[in-house]
Amino acid sequence: MDIQFNTYYTLIWAALVLLLGKFLVSRIRWLRDFNIPEPVAGGLIAATGCYVLYAVMGYRLSFDGELQTAFMLVFFSSIGLSANFAKLKAGGRSLFVFLLVIAVFIGLQNAVGISMASLLGLDPLIGLIAGSMTLLGGHGTAGAWGSILEYEHGVQGAMTLGMACATFGLVIGGLVGGPLAKWLIRRNQLQGPEGNSEDMVDAASPNFESPRKTRLITTDATIETLALFAGCLAFAQLMTELTAGASFQLPTFVWALGAGVLIRNALDYVFHFEVFDRAIDVFGSAALSIYLAIALLSLKLWELAGLAGPLVIILAVQAVVMVLYVALVTFRVMGRDYDAAVLSAGNCGFGMGATPTAVANMQAITNQYGPSHKAFLIVPMVGAFFIDLLNAIFLQFFIKLLA
Repeated sequence: MDIQFNTYYTLIWAALVLLLGKFLVSRIRWLRDFNIPEPVAGGLIAATGCYVLYAVMGYRLSFDGELQTAFMLVFFSSIGLSANFAKLKAGGRSLFVFLLVIAVFIGLQNAVGISMASLLGLDPLIGLIAGSMTLLGGHGTAGAWGSILEYEHGVQGAMTLGMACATFGLVIGGLVGGPLAKWLIRRNQLQGPEGNSEDMVDAASPNFESPRKTRLITTDATIETLALFAGCLAFAQLMTELTAGASFQLPTFVWALGAGVLIRNALDYVFHFEVFDRAIDVFGSAALSIYLAIALLSLKLWELAGLAGPLVIILAVQAVVMVLYVALVTFRVMGRDYDAAVLSAGNCGFGMGATPTAVANMQAITNQYGPSHKAFLIVPMVGAFFIDLLNAIFLQFFIKLLA
């Protein structure tokens, strides 16, 4: 029996999941010790409950996917609206070094997926699905490219397979990022800035760094910010429709982020209009939490349980390779310091899941050890914008190579 929750009930369930996650993290020490994000803690419990209902009583709970997409687009719009050129410049050389590190990882992730698929006797394109297409690209990229593989290259069930792989990555990315960063911090005896993370945030701090900090917002600022988000979403929808069927396509959330960058910098440098960053921060952080809550609520664990054995092996190997790469390459190349450890948590988040998971991982670390301005400048822009462009290029190359 299918039970479909509409927009209002989906939002209620998402709020309950976030409250549950907050309660669990506050009461269970090992969740705090391993820096598990609150949406992940509450969401996995909720997803397990949905699985039990399905296994015992045959109920399949479905939640409003459009609401999840809307909050995802709001989050990515907030990244773009926060990215004025001054902040991009502040990222400096480290931003480009981190981008190079992730570019190498994209090639490695696809090579591992294709090699493992070939060793296990599967179509190499299935290995590509279990590579950067879904693990680094997330559900949006999985859907876009899955349809191409299914209808143009004859890979049966590519979209369903892609969604299952992306779901696996979302869970693993949220579970391993915090513990790995904490291990790096302890092993290398690293220390964050002295003082409480929430108290040390100033006007120059990047957005999303301290979601619990009180933000004072006026009614006018709220209305202005909503108008900015509406512009980003409208532009994203327009560009998605205009580029439908084109040889080179970008996911809708990339257009939303790009619109945010254009709008923000036009307001800053052309119209000299002061954008209210605190309002963008509040809307973006709230959208991030609700998006993750709905995404985890929507996990169909029975689909993961039904994955073929060889695919489970590929995904397990991908998880191990990512952890090793982050610990041995990302952390070392980025400086072996506290910022590098926080960047490593973010790398795990979007390396197997999505940029919202990366931000949640970093928030879990900085809430305990102190802020990392550098990480919150670099990861959202690299993980949400540059990576999708690079990933599209890599995927087109591998598909032409294998097809």
